[in-house]
Amino acid sequence: MFITNDIRYVGVNDHRGDLFEGQYTVPNGMAYNSYVIMDDKIAVLDTVDAGFGNEWLDNIAKVLDGRKPDYLIIQHMEPDHSANITSFIKAYPSATVVGNSKTFAMMEQFYGNDILFERHTVADKDKLKLGRHELTFIFAPMVHWPEVMVTYDSMDKVLFSADGFGKFGALDVEEDWACEARRYYFGIVGKYGMQVQKLLKAVQSLEITCICPLHGPVLNDNLEYYLNKYDIWSSYAPEDKGVFIAYASIYGNTKKAAEMLAARLNEMGCEKVAIADLAREDMAECVEDAFRYDRLVLASVTYNGDIFPCMKEFINSITERGYQKRKIAFIENGSWAPTAKRVMQGMFEKSKDITFFENSITIKSGIKEDTVAAINSLAEEIING
Repeated sequence: MFITNDIRYVGVNDHRGDLFEGQYTVPNGMAYNSYVIMDDKIAVLDTVDAGFGNEWLDNIAKVLDGRKPDYLIIQHMEPDHSANITSFIKAYPSATVVGNSKTFAMMEQFYGNDILFERHTVADKDKLKLGRHELTFIFAPMVHWPEVMVTYDSMDKVLFSADGFGKFGALDVEEDWACEARRYYFGIVGKYGMQVQKLLKAVQSLEITCICPLHGPVLNDNLEYYLNKYDIWSSYAPEDKGVFIAYASIYGNTKKAAEMLAARLNEMGCEKVAIADLAREDMAECVEDAFRYDRLVLASVTYNGDIFPCMKEFINSITERGYQKRKIAFIENGSWAPTAKRVMQGMFEKSKDITFFENSITIKSGIKEDTVAAINSLAEEIING
């Protein structure tokens, strides 16, 4: 596949696995992207997952058409992108491997130091001239590993963005970019918003006409849309005005209260109300929705003097990713000693810029008239808040 006249796609699609990184469901598979720049000297950017080495090398050989690559550039050492470094060196022993000092340290950690190869160690903002194409390496530590760097080609104005701007899903499946890119971002990169902001500032002066990530499609139109999404996500600003209701219920009463609140909010004109059963729905999807909307309602039973395990997992998942700039309300249920609200609220004590709604709902076992009244009061405050 041609990206430009000189840049070719040599990546692979993976439909073998059901999970990415052992935890994220990927019903439409994954793409492991790799690129070749054809010039006086030829550069290959990144390898692919371990299970696709032969397919990847075949893709490269087809593009090279008898020529030999001069460089293998490693932007990110996570094994889904680095697992075939040794197979590449064996196939092309005269090629030079390009990386930074942390790249090569990790390379030995993962793959040992038995295989000999020429290496070229670069510093931040170093350049590499291939001929007409000149590459600039821009360090992006902790987006989302410490050795990460991105690469800018000034000839074709292409940014090779490592895991930035990636998404779940193989390239032979059509689907909306934002949903799976958002789930990917907050699941994998979300903790490192400050570092993403730093990278966005580092590349804002560059003229970019195409973004080539290591996962997901090549982005070559309406780039402002994608850059704006990343700016919103990495600054932890809400993407949409709306309410996400996340509940953890045992016998259905907490669920019923959550559903009644959602219905009341809809009746009162709140256009965007999402609701999720944390015990049954994909946790990464729930984390995505928590960051998408500006208001959050947490509804949990009291469980062993604490909260239901899936609610604890959910709150931990959003707080460790820097959840902030939101308003939160609580629904708790407890038959004799309800403590869920106190526990849930306490889990946000280290979070920045969180506001709690004044109204909350306490259920003792089942839904009663006072519960309905409390739901109405909370709905009014959420709508007006």
